[in-house]
Amino acid sequence: MEKLIEKVILVGVSETSGADAEESLHELYELAKTAGAETVGRVIQTREYEHPTTYVGSGKLEEIKELIEATGATGIICDDELTPSQMNNMSKILDTKVMDRTVLILDIFAGRAKTQEGKIQVELAQLRYSLTRLAGYGKSMSRLGGGIGTRGPGETKLESDRRVVKNRISKLKAELKEIVKHRTVTRARRERSNIPVLAIVGYTNAGKSTLLNSLTDSEVLSEDKLFATLDPTTRKYELNSGEEVLLTDTVGFIDKLPHHLIEAFKSTLEEAKYSDIIVHVVDASDPEAYAKMDVVYDTLHSLDVEGRPVITLFNKCDVAGLNHGYKDIRAYKSINISARTGLGIDEFNKAIEDILAERKVEIKRTFPFTEAGKIQLIRKTGKLLIEDYREDGIYVEAYVPRETAGRL
Repeated sequence: MEKLIEKVILVGVSETSGADAEESLHELYELAKTAGAETVGRVIQTREYEHPTTYVGSGKLEEIKELIEATGATGIICDDELTPSQMNNMSKILDTKVMDRTVLILDIFAGRAKTQEGKIQVELAQLRYSLTRLAGYGKSMSRLGGGIGTRGPGETKLESDRRVVKNRISKLKAELKEIVKHRTVTRARRERSNIPVLAIVGYTNAGKSTLLNSLTDSEVLSEDKLFATLDPTTRKYELNSGEEVLLTDTVGFIDKLPHHLIEAFKSTLEEAKYSDIIVHVVDASDPEAYAKMDVVYDTLHSLDVEGRPVITLFNKCDVAGLNHGYKDIRAYKSINISARTGLGIDEFNKAIEDILAERKVEIKRTFPFTEAGKIQLIRKTGKLLIEDYREDGIYVEAYVPRETAGRL
């Protein structure tokens, strides 16, 4: 059976009618396309602030109504999170399905979640969002029928009964708590191993998964789509020096990322908080790269991810060229790379090694043969310079993290 494609009109409110407004609607267009919708019209209302009851004002609603009739649109998507009354009023006046940016992003996440944790987080965010919108939704809820805004993880239909929703939220929070507890144990075990952790962050579709695949020869889903990766992926990576690190890919950030989503995904996003180095991937071919870099830094700040050295990788330089003009003064180091061709990867390796070297101490000592396992720990977490087997034991000269030195 062929899947029904929804035809939508994109609607935004902007103080100016310039490039910023167009760029925001273009991103909404990409989100709609990712969700499987066809955009048949765009409307931008130029005003200082959103209309409190109808988002765009009654005059603009009439214009949208005419556009719906002319294009055969089955719904509209607004570029901001609507209040329950705005959504209800617009739905009544336009007599069509009304969605907002939050509904759209949550819908995409529902389709992308693969792990049990991811599915729980998405459903939790959807239910929290819908809880404030159940009362008085009336006819507008029935207009949703199917499609965007009605799908839970795994194409299940979202619940609309308030009591059932509250019970479901409690159950999901309890399940998520158990998963977070397990992750905390895993993280503690990882910290004891002293293998450095690098969190790969960036705006959605900047090329994070392509980078992870290129470095580790793995096959993480990598598509030219928004939010191709949702569930965090961790891979082991060996630097040119032979030292091992762990690379963790995270969900892409986006402007106006729904609050409910940040809350639900906090445990996953906190992988960045407990990392040793932040790797910030930026699409150097994107004319809006600076604005998107700000979104990433603002999101990291909201997650209380501070005090970590940042390596910014200006990716897609095979497309943008090396003279793209972007810099990141907030980073420890900025490097031009191409995850696709391998350009700049050696320089990236060197930057990681330099940061890790600052945290290391020199050791010169002889280990008894019964402690040969400690040599393996040195090899995994530091730089082994001399390993000499002598009559009285194994003489070692090496640079190791302070944490490792305390365990030798």
